[in-house]
Amino acid sequence: MAVIEGNLNAAGRRFGIVASRTNDIVVGRLLEGALDTLRRLGASDADLHVVRTPGAWEIPLALRDLSRSRPLDALLALGAVIRGGTPHFEYVSAEVSKGVFQVSLEIDLPIGFGILTCDTLEQALERSGAKGGNKGSEAAMAAVEVADLRARLAAVPPPTRR
Repeated sequence: MAVIEGNLNAAGRRFGIVASRTNDIVVGRLLEGALDTLRRLGASDADLHVVRTPGAWEIPLALRDLSRSRPLDALLALGAVIRGGTPHFEYVSAEVSKGVFQVSLEIDLPIGFGILTCDTLEQALERSGAKGGNKGSEAAMAAVEVADLRARLAAVPPPTRR
């Protein structure tokens, strides 16, 4: 049985990060966590490209455009949508999630998903570096691992028929 897994090695790989400015008290921490993780895993600053969008709604389009502007091995989507008193939260969080997934398939690149959808600012702060860890860091680890996995899968020779 062959088992193929990706490793957490970002050396020589290129990453694009799209992070929203809305709720920057949270997203800034996600971005710091992602950048720190990518660097610790071997990525060089020259291979990291950060784009800031006004809000989470604009993230999918920016991901697509960034992927078209330079060769990349993986992308990260970072943002925070926090529930308010209107249905706006449901629409934005659902469509942004769908949009990121659709873009990933369209551009054929892995996208580490670090968009928080929280009921309160306190929950978002917990998930951006407090009690709940840093979801930006986790998204970076996932992007690195899947980029490595894709490279490994591309190197696997096709099966021979008997």
